[in-house]
Amino acid sequence: MTMEMKEKQHYGVPFPCRLLYLTKFLLHLSLTLIFLSHSSISTIFASAHQSFDYAEALSKSLLYFEAQRSGRLPYNQRLTWRHHSGLTDGLEQEVDLVGGYYDAGDHVKFGLPMAFTITMLCWGVIEYGEEIGGAGEYEHALEAIKWGTDYFIKAHTSPNVLWAEVGDGDTDHYCWQRPEDMTTSRRAYKIDQKNPGSDLAGETAAAMAAASIVFKNINPHYSHLLLHHAQQVFEFGDKYRGKYDRSVGVVKMYYGSVSGFMDELLWGAVWLYKATDNEEYLEYVINKSLCFGGIGWSITEFSWDVKYAGIQIIASKLLNEEKHKKHRHILEQYRSKAEFYLCACLNKNNGSHNNVDRTPAGLLYVRPWNNMQYVSSATFLLTVYADFLQKTNQKLNCHEQQAVGHEELITFVKSQVDYILGSNPKNMSYLVGYGPKFPTRVHHRGASIVSYRENKGFIGCTQGYDNWYSSPEPNPNVLFGALVGGPDCQDNFSDERGNYMQTEACTYNTAPLVGVFAKLTQEDQNLLRASY
Repeated sequence: MTMEMKEKQHYGVPFPCRLLYLTKFLLHLSLTLIFLSHSSISTIFASAHQSFDYAEALSKSLLYFEAQRSGRLPYNQRLTWRHHSGLTDGLEQEVDLVGGYYDAGDHVKFGLPMAFTITMLCWGVIEYGEEIGGAGEYEHALEAIKWGTDYFIKAHTSPNVLWAEVGDGDTDHYCWQRPEDMTTSRRAYKIDQKNPGSDLAGETAAAMAAASIVFKNINPHYSHLLLHHAQQVFEFGDKYRGKYDRSVGVVKMYYGSVSGFMDELLWGAVWLYKATDNEEYLEYVINKSLCFGGIGWSITEFSWDVKYAGIQIIASKLLNEEKHKKHRHILEQYRSKAEFYLCACLNKNNGSHNNVDRTPAGLLYVRPWNNMQYVSSATFLLTVYADFLQKTNQKLNCHEQQAVGHEELITFVKSQVDYILGSNPKNMSYLVGYGPKFPTRVHHRGASIVSYRENKGFIGCTQGYDNWYSSPEPNPNVLFGALVGGPDCQDNFSDERGNYMQTEACTYNTAPLVGVFAKLTQEDQNLLRASY
């Protein structure tokens, strides 16, 4: 456990206008090719034959979170093959833990990846809320966030207690059942003063702080409540330090905190600074920059476990504000590390070991298990930084190479997203439900078994394995918007339910794409406007 294509339509446009559009487009393309590197040129031609509807991809990506909901589903649930589940979560511990998200194709609620998912959804809305709204998806984005933050409020039952997990992976993996039929353990696990978990606390604080920004002008009371919890959770995590997988041992085989808790404490602090403008949080990020690894680690991945690149990107953006000049020396070091990450993604650092590997077709490749999570998170950070460079009229400086402009970052982002959506050797969209060809045997219990709404008959633990898991037939339910683990290092992909390294999807795979899809939707619209 980690864990359509649609051509742009111009019907009704007079032929001369279409010809003018084509002429302008070719001129724009030729000018772009002059300024971009040879690697970027090959990237453009690799995907130039296909055109993708990023607005549709955005819509479907948000639909995915409805498939992952735990608890009592609302009246406006759009994904109708799901029904209520986990309605007794926390009952054994005399606490209400109903709600939240299942992280992937199973039914455990893991706090750390869930919180990271919400943080990334929030960051996408903070950066690209207007674009998401322009695509008609703003309310759905808010609903996806609030489904998570409502749960975090419940899980934070007192200042120094945070519930970390509901269910456990070991017993969950013995069964293949719909969430509506669960017979596996729903035992809940917590962190507290005697059993600390600073990484979980830091990420949960980041999620609620980021959400407080999202809701600040929409629902001030809710925003204030989230911020109150975020500050308490952060204080708890900082005061009682320790790795959460030592306190909650059952999580270690599934979401063990390999990077430790220092990155999450910096992550929580930087988001609290963004939410409060309280200098104490910024001082925390500055003063602990070296001893907590913020300016010491050169990182080539950004994920639910490793937050340094995200911290470094946010810290870099602070440099441009006059009030932060006194911290310039440290912020410059944060920026240096941020640019190492970005240059690694662009394959522009010195030495292959300092760059992110790629498949023969050009997809970023970090590791075999659920590689797409690293692709989606990288595209988000690259997109955010490209916008920062454009707004501040700056360039990205990579090792002994010409400075990189924001256009090249966006071009690379588009190449990665287009690969995800179907511009790849398999001609397959790895975003489920998008395009004419996508994975149909996703490793997902609920999607792979007949819908509870169609057949309310109980499906037992082994019955699910016998009748559904082993079936060669496509899943009866489409898991719209799920980003599966994706191909291997040679661009090979096997659409088999048992191939969980490639066919399982996770909430934190899709979450960063929400903002990226919104940005690319706007880019397409701007190009279209400029052509007329």
